[in-house]
Amino acid sequence: MTGIRGGRIIDPVSGKDFIGDLILENGTIKAVGEQLNLDGCEDIIEAAGMAVAPGLVDVHVHFRDPGLTYKEDVLTGAHAAAAGGFTTVVCMANTKPVIDNAETLQYVLNKGKETGIHVLSCACVTKGMQGKELVDMDALRAAGAAGFTDDGIPILDEEVLKAALIKAEELQVPVSLHEEDPKLITNNGINRGPVSEKLGIGGSPAEAEITMVERDCRLAEETGSYVNIQHISTAGAVEAVRASKRRGSHVTAEAAPHHFTLTDEAVLTYGTLAKMNPPLRTEADRQAVIEGLKDGTIDMIATDHAPHSIDEKGKPLTEAPSGIVGLETSLALGITELVKPGCLTLMELMRKMSQNPAALYHLPYQGIAEGAPADLVIFAADEEWKPESFCSKAVNTPFKGWNLTGRVHYTICDGKIVYSL
Repeated sequence: MTGIRGGRIIDPVSGKDFIGDLILENGTIKAVGEQLNLDGCEDIIEAAGMAVAPGLVDVHVHFRDPGLTYKEDVLTGAHAAAAGGFTTVVCMANTKPVIDNAETLQYVLNKGKETGIHVLSCACVTKGMQGKELVDMDALRAAGAAGFTDDGIPILDEEVLKAALIKAEELQVPVSLHEEDPKLITNNGINRGPVSEKLGIGGSPAEAEITMVERDCRLAEETGSYVNIQHISTAGAVEAVRASKRRGSHVTAEAAPHHFTLTDEAVLTYGTLAKMNPPLRTEADRQAVIEGLKDGTIDMIATDHAPHSIDEKGKPLTEAPSGIVGLETSLALGITELVKPGCLTLMELMRKMSQNPAALYHLPYQGIAEGAPADLVIFAADEEWKPESFCSKAVNTPFKGWNLTGRVHYTICDGKIVYSL
């Protein structure tokens, strides 16, 4: 048995927030309460001054495996996840080859079983991510696909997407959508505005996201299907989701930490390290994303962990790939940018980072309760630190060396310590 003593227990399910103890045995929580007798525990974690919460869940990661493992692989990606407090991750399907068949899906899932955390994966919506022909969604769901997404590429054919949504509704899984209309974009990765003009780059206008989100909210309402809007970045898209929810749709939305922390001005300082799809937007957009998190329009925080090599990110701005790593800084950015300023409480942040993401993919989630899985994160919510080294293979982030608040000390999955500081 393992005991956890004197931590601030934060349970999104019950809403309880108190100082107490836990006893873990055989991968589950055997007991939770105040001043428990821990004498029978072989190991005791002294958690005084730290928060104890359900393990974090990230529904949007790129582990680049198979095919692009010089950037990241399932094992290193999972190590980075554990270091960030995540006990469950959902991989995207834009690997090489893409996950549009059961064999490739099983490769990822089997490799995930070696990591110590729960590694799930989506499958593609369309064959080859070409946007033309649906995959065998029945077979892929039966093979273990958590859901479906062509993340990285928008699905432009409305009839193809509508058919996918209808089938996904039958299977009771969500379709997660990358919302950027390429017809409106010249040189993606940078917001179209004063910064892109200064750099002489066409960039991506807000309308490229807004028009797609409006269309897909409409399709969600027409089909009654569960649609997840990925990495939302614009005020107009946030408002489209808000309005769709008011009309009773099953639309959810996720926000990445970089979109509630940075604006496109960061490109002038960090160059390619601040290049991503969708791009960093204006301050008004950033504030709209924060407001969406506050009022529940945006259901969850997801990293869009997107590792790239140093050489790739060292290319000129218009040639370098988009994306940053995010697993190891996500919790700290949530605390620094949302909790400390009073935008969210710590309990609300845990709902955005564990309970709501788990709900999207219908994952078992019991919070911190007797009999619940012993998937936990223990972190010092007030500890200041600077991320300098990473468990990920990649270091493509503008947040290296930042002064952040909130540091993970332990991650426990199935009752086993998979990360300790």
